Amino acid sequence: MAKSKAAEYVWLQCTECKALNYRTRVRVAGGMPKLSLRKYCPSQRKHTVHTIKRK
Repeated sequence: MAKSKAAEYVWLQCTECKALNYRTRVRVAGGMPKLSLRKYCPSQRKHTVHTIKRK
């Protein structure tokens, strides 16, 4: 199965401490999605909102 060109890897950045904690693959066909997820931040030791950070 071939990989799709309509997806790319992005980082999820903590909104409180600005750490890049997670890397995920998102579909970019039709524009970049606005994504906000509550994920665990190891440096804060609690769940915080993480948003997309492109490298």
